[in-house]
Amino acid sequence: MQMEYNRIADIKRLQFIVDSLKKHLPAGSVVLDVGCGNGIIARHLGGEGFNVYGIDISPKAIEKARALTDLPNVSFDVISAEQLVADGRKYHAIICSEVLEHLNQPEKLLNVLYQSLADDGVLIVTVPNGMGPREVLITKPVIALQKKDNWLWRFILKIKSMLGYKGTTVQSDADDLTHVQFFSKHSLENLARRTQFKIISFGKTNFIDDVFPFSFFTKKIKILQKWDGAIAEVLPYQLTGSFVTVWEKNP
Repeated sequence: MQMEYNRIADIKRLQFIVDSLKKHLPAGSVVLDVGCGNGIIARHLGGEGFNVYGIDISPKAIEKARALTDLPNVSFDVISAEQLVADGRKYHAIICSEVLEHLNQPEKLLNVLYQSLADDGVLIVTVPNGMGPREVLITKPVIALQKKDNWLWRFILKIKSMLGYKGTTVQSDADDLTHVQFFSKHSLENLARRTQFKIISFGKTNFIDDVFPFSFFTKKIKILQKWDGAIAEVLPYQLTGSFVTVWEKNP
């Protein structure tokens, strides 16, 4: 099966999702991928034998997902998660990868997912560590500059354009990928409790391989990304780039 991700941290996140599903679900289970973007996770899971239904509110992302997918067990729709509740369908597993950080009220989505998840199912959530190196040193300062919209921000945009930056990611072509939530391990656990879930598994991804100027070298030298991921495993959770987690319903 061809791997569409190039970064080791992304591959590590995807492998966590695959391993978690295989651990908790029987073969052929139905998986819902919420905020599926371009369908990169859904396609990989389809190749692993799961029946996957990907949804996203971005027509642009879903159009690309459909164009890139030819697996009969993977399908996509442009709908919001709230529309799922109306049909009453329950899913063995739900993927919510790199989604919650973009929502002003993540509780609303999680309440919907609780209703759409089978009682013995699992919800897999991945989010950036809001207190990690990437978010603190890059994401938050960039958002602050963007809000000011001054000469420095316009200069940065010009440089990014010259370097070929398009404002999208390999995972999604959605128009707005701004982070509005910055989760710590503690706040993510509190969010789970407030929405009647409990987190049963926590994992880590990377350390500083996506923080400039380190990223300039790690993009070109893959072994540096592998070392960075290995370092992340022995560091405290506060220093991981992202959290990868498995949730269960908590009646």
